[in-house]
Amino acid sequence: MTRSRATTIGFGAVLLWSLLALFTVGSAPVPPFLLNALGFTIGGAIGVLWIVAKGQTGVLRNIPPGVYAFGTLSLFGYHALYFSALRIAPAAEAGLIAYLWPLLIVLFSGLLPGERLRRGHVGGGLIGFAGAAVILSKDGISIQSGALAGYGLAALCALTWSSYSVISRRLGSVPTAAVTVFCIGTALLSLAAHFLFEETVWPVGLTGWGAVIGLGLGPVGLAFYIWDIGVKQGDIQLLGVASYAAPLLSTLALILAGFAPASWPLLLAAGLITAGAALAARTSVKQNRLTPR
Repeated sequence: MTRSRATTIGFGAVLLWSLLALFTVGSAPVPPFLLNALGFTIGGAIGVLWIVAKGQTGVLRNIPPGVYAFGTLSLFGYHALYFSALRIAPAAEAGLIAYLWPLLIVLFSGLLPGERLRRGHVGGGLIGFAGAAVILSKDGISIQSGALAGYGLAALCALTWSSYSVISRRLGSVPTAAVTVFCIGTALLSLAAHFLFEETVWPVGLTGWGAVIGLGLGPVGLAFYIWDIGVKQGDIQLLGVASYAAPLLSTLALILAGFAPASWPLLLAAGLITAGAALAARTSVKQNRLTPR
């Protein structure tokens, strides 16, 4: 596979992730852990079909158990937090805060060995978090405690996924087939958590089931496989920049579907988060061009 083709495939993950909030809202009132279990069961099935078609079942035995544990706990933790945040806080606001993960990836990457955190990284971080501040203050300083908890969960989402992504860059030799085990493990953990902490509430009608199936096929399924291909075989810097379009695309999807109003504070927040992340990413790209490899 060529580098340009792998990069193009990776772009598909960004588009699919921009639908995560929309499908999550559409799946209500399914509780978070059950939604996790349903979505990742479908996502795992995609991987099983892929492995069988490729004849790669043997490769899974050569992957260290620690890698499986790392990937499974990361996927489970992120999505459990994300779905919970969107059940507690307004969807658009929580989604935008959760989508600070691209910005955090840039900041954390600058602290890795061989990298350097520059003023552009810090400036981008400040702009991005200014966007989050716009969200939290758009209705004044009287924030309901329930919504505040949702915002906190969304922030943990961003921290979880950015940490997972940065650490994963050091696991480039792990085959994409491992994502199948990540998905299946996440589904099993979510099912256990559902039985322990939640009441079973199934999707409502064709719309609800369609949203759940859409989650499993796209944002919590195919997206992880094609993202893995993109970051391992494509232009990871270009893909990093592309991922900063996800917050804006996610918000626009919610607005078009009627789940969020097209308010100026919301659009301003989306623009600030996207602009801040793009500035940080541009700094990283320039730094990589100047640094001998």
